[in-house]
Amino acid sequence: MLSVPQPELVTPGEGDIHDQVARALADEAAERSRLFEELGLQLTPQRIFDDFAEDLGRGSGFLYAFVNLISPDGQHFAGLYQPPPGAGYPVMDRGMRLDHGWCPHVVHRRRSLPLHNVHAAPQFSGNPVVDAAGITSYYGAPLIHESGTCLGTVCIADPEPRQLSDSLKLRDQVAAQRDTVMRAITTGAHRR
Repeated sequence: MLSVPQPELVTPGEGDIHDQVARALADEAAERSRLFEELGLQLTPQRIFDDFAEDLGRGSGFLYAFVNLISPDGQHFAGLYQPPPGAGYPVMDRGMRLDHGWCPHVVHRRRSLPLHNVHAAPQFSGNPVVDAAGITSYYGAPLIHESGTCLGTVCIADPEPRQLSDSLKLRDQVAAQRDTVMRAITTGAHRR
């Protein structure tokens, strides 16, 4: 399992983008928690979300795909698709700190974040996930409930950069799967 750096190794600076994102996530935490309970969403792996992640990973050709629910305690990968152990790629845990990766930024922005090459955007290049897992490309879309509260994200990530010309297609593919996941959440399909 891939372990990202411990808290004492990665500490966001005063007023940096991670602090801004953390404050925004904290502002909505109570409503997000209430909705998780109301919708019956567990912050644990769920087969239906694993299936959605696998469909997205296979369909996009990305090594990693996630259905990621955000809580005050961190990111929770309710759905995860990744290479099997021993395939020569890092194996991800089922969660991550809020100051790791790009999903918290998607939740804060409330819109998709297409990063064909994270190194092309300095504010996203310096990230523990780049160092720990070698992730270079990321596409994420927010899971926004009809109340306006963002529950988390659907995203894909890969160690290989993508062509900028593929960004629209990949962004739309992630957004389409996000819509499918959101329908499953609002209709209670994850409870069956």
